[in-house]
Amino acid sequence: MAGGKVRKQREHGARQHAQGGIPFEKSKGQHILKNPMLVDTIVQKSGIKPTDVVLEIGPGTGNLTKKLLEVAKFVVAVELDPRMVLELQRRFQGTPFSSRLKVIQGDVLKCDLPYFDICVANIPYQISSPLTFKLLSHTPPFRCAVIMFQREFAMRLVANAGDNLYCRLSVNTQLLARVSHLLKVGRNNFRPPPKVDSSVVRIEPRRPLPPVSFKEWDGLVRICFNRKNKTLGAIFRQKRVLSLLEKNYKTVQALQHLQNSSINEQNVTSEDVLVLANMVDDLSMDNESGKEDDDMEIEDGDLGGGEGSAFKEKVLEVLKQGDFLEKRAAKLTQVDFLYLLSLFNKVGIHFS
Repeated sequence: MAGGKVRKQREHGARQHAQGGIPFEKSKGQHILKNPMLVDTIVQKSGIKPTDVVLEIGPGTGNLTKKLLEVAKFVVAVELDPRMVLELQRRFQGTPFSSRLKVIQGDVLKCDLPYFDICVANIPYQISSPLTFKLLSHTPPFRCAVIMFQREFAMRLVANAGDNLYCRLSVNTQLLARVSHLLKVGRNNFRPPPKVDSSVVRIEPRRPLPPVSFKEWDGLVRICFNRKNKTLGAIFRQKRVLSLLEKNYKTVQALQHLQNSSINEQNVTSEDVLVLANMVDDLSMDNESGKEDDDMEIEDGDLGGGEGSAFKEKVLEVLKQGDFLEKRAAKLTQVDFLYLLSLFNKVGIHFS
C-alpha cells in the first residue's frame, strides 16, 4: 500500500514537472511541442532571414518562439490564453530577446494582424480552415507560412486532382497558394499528446491572384463537389442545381446586368477571399454512399419542352462545349474549374 502511494506521488510530481506548473487545456487545442529537434527542423525549413518579421500563432510556453527569435529580426506572437502570455513575458523578460518580441493577447481570427514576412505556427486544429484563409487574405502579402495541421487536414490541403482526399478545401486553397507537405509529426512529440498525428505544411500565396470572382468560384465548386465522383453531366441535371442557376439567370436578365466574371487584384478585399473559408463540412461533405436524391435529375419529359427544358439545354451545351459532360469534379484541376466557370459566365449563367 505504501509503495502504491509513493508511485502515485512520483507520477503526479513528474506530470507537474513536465507541464512546467501550467495545466494545458485540450479544449483550447493546447498541445505544446516538446521535441527540440523537431522545433529546430521547423525553423530550418521555414527559411527565415535575419531581416524577417515572423508571425507566430499560439506560442504557448515559448519553445518555438525562442528558436524564432534566434534567427529573425522580430517576432510577433498572438496568444489567446492570458496564462501563456504571462509565461512568455516572464521567460524572455531581461533577455536580449525581449526587445524583439511583441506578444498580442487575443483571438487570432478576430484581431488585426500586423505586417509579417513569414508565419510559423503550431495552431489549435479547430481553427485550421478559417485561419488558413485569413492568412491568405492578408495584405500586404507575406512570403510563406509554415504551419502544423492535423494530418488529415494537411493531406487535404496538398491533395491533387484524382487523389482520394481531393476536395473543396484542396481546390480553394490551391487557387490562392502553392501548398507543399514538409514533414509528418507523430502525436508523441506533443505535451499532452493529441489523439491524431500532425503534418507541417508550407503555404506560399500566389501573386497576382487569379482573375476570378471568388463568390462565383465558390458557388461552382460547391455544386461540383457535392457529388465529386458523379459526372458533371449528372450533377447539372439535378433539379435543385438547375433551379438555382435558372433563378440566377432570370434575375440577371431582368436587371439587364451581367456580372463581370473577373476582378482586378487591387480590388480584392479580405472579405472576397474569406468567402472560400466556409469549409466547416469539408472533412465529411463528400457523399460516397451511392445514394441518390429522390428528385436528383430532371428528365427531358419532366419539363414539357418549356423554358425549363431550354435552360437545361443551355447548361448542358456549356458542358459539351468544354468537354465536361463525362468528367468528374474529383479529377478536375484549378485550371479546369476556371475554364468551366468562364464558359458559364460567358453565356450569362452565374453561381452567386
